Amino acid sequence: MTEVMNKSTLTHIRRVAVLGAGVMGAQIAAHLSNAGIATVLFDLPAPSGDANGIALKAIENLKKLKPAPLMSAIRVDGITPANYGSDLALLADCDLVIEAIAERLDWKSDLYAKIAQHLAPHAILATNTSGLSIEALAQSVPAEVKSRFCGIHFFNPPRYMYLVEIIPTQACESALLDKLETFLTMRLGKGVVRAKDTPNFIANRIGVFSMLATIKHAQAFGVRFDVVDDLTGPRLGRPKSATFRTADVVGLDTFAHVVKTMTDTLGDDPWHSLFVTPEWLQQLIANGALGQKTRQGIYKKVGKELFVLDPNVGDYVAGGQKGSEAVKAILKISSPAERIAALRASDLPEAQFIWACLRDVWHYIAVQLEHIAGNARDVDFAIRWGFGWNQGPFEMWQAAGWQAVANAIAEDIAAGKTLSATPLPSWVLSRDGVHTSDGSLDAASGALVARSHLPVYQRQLYPPLVLGEAAADFGQTIYENDSVRMWLPPASTGGGDVPVLSFTTKAHCIGANVLAGVQESIKIAEQYYPGLVIWHPEAPFSVGADLMSMGPAFMTGDFAAIENMVAEFQNTSQAIKYAKVPVVGAAQGYAFGGGCEFLMHCARVVAHVETYIGLVEVGVGLLPAGGGCKEFALRASKLARNGNILEVLKDYYLAMATAKVGTSAEEGQQIGYLKESDIVVMNANELLFVAQAQVRAMAATGYRAPVAPKGFAVAGRSGAATIRGQLVNMLEGGFISKYDYHIGMQIADVVTGGDVEAGTLVNEDWILKLERERFMGLLKKGKTQERIMHMIEFNKPLRN
Repeated sequence: MTEVMNKSTLTHIRRVAVLGAGVMGAQIAAHLSNAGIATVLFDLPAPSGDANGIALKAIENLKKLKPAPLMSAIRVDGITPANYGSDLALLADCDLVIEAIAERLDWKSDLYAKIAQHLAPHAILATNTSGLSIEALAQSVPAEVKSRFCGIHFFNPPRYMYLVEIIPTQACESALLDKLETFLTMRLGKGVVRAKDTPNFIANRIGVFSMLATIKHAQAFGVRFDVVDDLTGPRLGRPKSATFRTADVVGLDTFAHVVKTMTDTLGDDPWHSLFVTPEWLQQLIANGALGQKTRQGIYKKVGKELFVLDPNVGDYVAGGQKGSEAVKAILKISSPAERIAALRASDLPEAQFIWACLRDVWHYIAVQLEHIAGNARDVDFAIRWGFGWNQGPFEMWQAAGWQAVANAIAEDIAAGKTLSATPLPSWVLSRDGVHTSDGSLDAASGALVARSHLPVYQRQLYPPLVLGEAAADFGQTIYENDSVRMWLPPASTGGGDVPVLSFTTKAHCIGANVLAGVQESIKIAEQYYPGLVIWHPEAPFSVGADLMSMGPAFMTGDFAAIENMVAEFQNTSQAIKYAKVPVVGAAQGYAFGGGCEFLMHCARVVAHVETYIGLVEVGVGLLPAGGGCKEFALRASKLARNGNILEVLKDYYLAMATAKVGTSAEEGQQIGYLKESDIVVMNANELLFVAQAQVRAMAATGYRAPVAPKGFAVAGRSGAATIRGQLVNMLEGGFISKYDYHIGMQIADVVTGGDVEAGTLVNEDWILKLERERFMGLLKKGKTQERIMHMIEFNKPLRN
């Protein structure tokens, strides 16, 4: 029994305490609750009233924050408020305790001493500090806890940011670190890197350095802040927020705090003179202009006009200026090597600005790699996951030609152009890169470090890769056309017995060849395999029907061809539902319209927790006609109590009529797009593993396809009349347009079964026929055609 208990404590974290109910602590608690982890949120005893008042206020505030830290409202109930005065005994049941109080060494030390005697003997104590030395904090940890103490650095907001850094101490047991990494990866859905105990660790150290270098070079080359953001965002493979918008989103006070940490703790860094908060930024903070949270920072909006700070004039100027066409043309060069060479060779100030920004980051990471990380892979993942770059800085360097870039950096160092005269480490000029198929470089030892062999990573059949690693093996093709590929993963992945169907269309949109491919793949799976998984290596699951493919028929008025395609869409959904073997949908990103309808017909769905799902057809003036209305009508009939179908149906109806999107898989279940039996996973990289396991489990228990109902009751014309009354109120209240009202009535007529009495028994074909008829009726309307064209042209809905 003792052996079993010891193994259990090394593999399971079931209950967690978070110490500190500030913004970060409360949101960490929220994400733990999102994952179904029982969580206790501690703070000081309130000076009056309920002793848990501070924690209770923080929990209540979680319901109001945007973006929402909770995946659904019910998750708030998974957090228990507590205080240090009377509730420390609750710590005894916790397997992990995360300290997230203010960045004061003395306060943290006092708290560690206070809680030590209450900790379970196996519990991990971790600090979420971003600025204090983990080893220094470890010195204040009681002796009996030192071997269980480490750093754990979440990125804000914890629900959405994939990166978590683990920072070991010299005394921390490796088994506990492995346990923590496993928990963070599988239960919280995070990407974990292990950082060395240096200020700001990996991501903030490099990311903030990059921002400071960009700020300095913007001033040196005379590049406006809005132009900087135009050039350093998606054009460089980085988020739309780029540089200065990112500072506004993070909070200028928060950004300044991270910079001050570098100022105070990195005195030996050769770039130390760069680690200062510019005067103009200090002035903004002093004026209370902290960025997005105060609606004014480096940018501000006045009405619909955007203004940007110009530090040269000390005031805001009209924003929206873009980079020069010549420099944008350089950034479009497809070859990384040619692109970088062209930037360096150009005399244009904006080109020299970009080259300087890239060069100095590459210079910095080359010098600092041995000090901040155990290998270059962790650096690239930290920046990709923590700052949203498409490629990490080492990957960008390697893609651009390692030696050519290294020589260019060395030349600029010799010419005094760089921000530091520190020479490149000798290893830089003796290699062709840092990432290989054998591993990534550890600059401290010169060795190549392979990926982690923790069992949790065996669940990631196709994990994220860095440039230079061996390309992923997407197995043997079983069947394909120009829009889909049915394939069998290699046996080496452990997934070689269950085939996968992947769409190869843009945003995995669904056109005629996708429909044909799905049906053919199901036939093959029924004959030779235990089931089928619909999964794509990258998000989204599907944007829905391919509107562009309807263009020729639409323009020539060949509505019969479009109606045939709608019928084929319905046939495909029914083929998924009634396949002789289980068809499992594995979804990530978003699943809209037809993509949502496919999932609604799967035997089971395995959805990443951040899957956004909805029937959004009203946005293009249409209604769900791939079986979505039919499924909701059928489910309402099955779930109705005492024959009151409308009681269940009204929520389903409103979801379709208002294009309601579940902003998490859990919300998708609550709305009804996903079934309660569907599986929600926290880590998107585990989708395929879990989906294939679901196929095996259903096959092993003798999967039986559902039997099509001969008849089910509908709400009829009286139900449609009730819905009409609700729509009239929404129309008169200005919540919907007249055309929204018209579309809403078409959906109502379909889901209530058309012009029949309440309680009439219909079959699925009856509702599917109504879907097609009303879909085609809407398609012929001018306002629907306007909505479709607007969506194709601008990629956003028109409400006319």
